[in-house]
Amino acid sequence: MDKKRLIYAGIFILVCVGLGYLLYRVFFAKEKISLKPKQEPTTMPTATLPSAKEGVQPSVVPTKPAQLPTAPAIKKPTVKPTPAKIPSYPITQLAETRVSGIKTDKTGMPRFYSQIDGKFYRVDKNGQVQEMSDKVFYNVQKVTWSPANNESIIEYPDGSNIYYDFDTKKQVSLPKHWEEFSFSSTGDKIASKSMGLSPENRWLITSDPQGKSISLIEPMGEYAGQVAVDWSPNKQIVATSRTGEPLGADREEVLFVGLNKENFKSTIVEGRGFESQWSPDGKKILYSVYSERSNFKPELWVVNAEGDSIGTGRKMLNLNTWSTKCAFASGRFIYCAVPTTLQTGAAFAPALADSTPDMIYKIDTETGLKTELKIEEEHTIGNIYIGGNGKQLFFTDKNQSGLFSLPI
Repeated sequence: MDKKRLIYAGIFILVCVGLGYLLYRVFFAKEKISLKPKQEPTTMPTATLPSAKEGVQPSVVPTKPAQLPTAPAIKKPTVKPTPAKIPSYPITQLAETRVSGIKTDKTGMPRFYSQIDGKFYRVDKNGQVQEMSDKVFYNVQKVTWSPANNESIIEYPDGSNIYYDFDTKKQVSLPKHWEEFSFSSTGDKIASKSMGLSPENRWLITSDPQGKSISLIEPMGEYAGQVAVDWSPNKQIVATSRTGEPLGADREEVLFVGLNKENFKSTIVEGRGFESQWSPDGKKILYSVYSERSNFKPELWVVNAEGDSIGTGRKMLNLNTWSTKCAFASGRFIYCAVPTTLQTGAAFAPALADSTPDMIYKIDTETGLKTELKIEEEHTIGNIYIGGNGKQLFFTDKNQSGLFSLPI
């Protein structure tokens, strides 16, 4: 019995020891599950900056400052500006024959002489060319039209002159020694030069269109070549004369001749070769001159030419062309044909520009503003005329036969 008790007691002790060991492992030894020994962490040595030597600045590599990323620039859509459309002016050929003696009538439509068949024609408001008379006038040299009536003074190469009324068919011969005619604005008078054989018999005269009621205005003597017969629209002035005081090589004094020996003021022009035309109201004169300053090319000027204002408001228009290639549309605006190029000395020999195409400008004589009219064809323009109630420009071409027009 004692032996059994000892065995049971030994088994009991073993069981208690086993249970105790299990309790210890569960509750007190959780951190030691790993069978490998726990290693201490390796300590890295502390880095130190190298010390600068005495007197030597440390070398520092510059670094770019950090930048935040930027959004790409938003491109605006490219919009090409639409160029302003410059109007182009169509040209119409009204007549194909060689023409001369062109002048607009009181309705603003042109009249002209045909050098081919010797007849006179006019253009109606529809652009149709009509005979003014069935009479033939052979070899006419020059035609001067009345601004008020269908009357003209017709000059021939042999010096013969006739007055002709296209409405009544009346014809009157005028003295052969009369030349350079000009009608008054009302058509009731003409002015001309009476060129006697001797200088003392050379006079500026007026008469009626048929050569009656003659009046002697001023003696011209040896200076007839410096007088230009050109009756002003307001009938105050009958001619201009380049016989003023001498002012040097590049200046002239131009005198204004009245009907009753009026003592009109003169005007000074900066150049020579004075050629002029009146504004429709007779208040201004457009003229061209040349000088060394312009390389002897013609220059356009405008000046007041009425009463006490004569000689005032003189203005250079900065265009190199002749006054004969211009026309007044009103007292303020003019249209001019201007050669694209001009050689030095062209004023001495205008034929140098006969093969040069022209540009056409509208000029404001008060402000000097110029506007080019883009024409559809090239032309070397002879003379310009404004008509059609100021809405049409008529012209001739030096290298082409015919009469041309364009709307303005």
